Amino acid sequence: MNPLVPLFILICLPLTAIGLVLYTDTGIEPALFYASVKTFVILGLVAVGMSFAAMKLADRTKP
Repeated sequence: MNPLVPLFILICLPLTAIGLVLYTDTGIEPALFYASVKTFVILGLVAVGMSFAAMKLADRTKP
């Protein structure tokens, strides 16, 4: 298993709680909330892609 998976889960828990509070707050613009969620998802996908590429590169360089 990729070692970043538990770290990703630990990061997602507080971010989910913060997102829930922001979503239920009436003073927050909904478009701003959805933009932050989209940004988090895109950055998460980039991180997963980089991790996967680094794992494959490490496997390829083993003797």
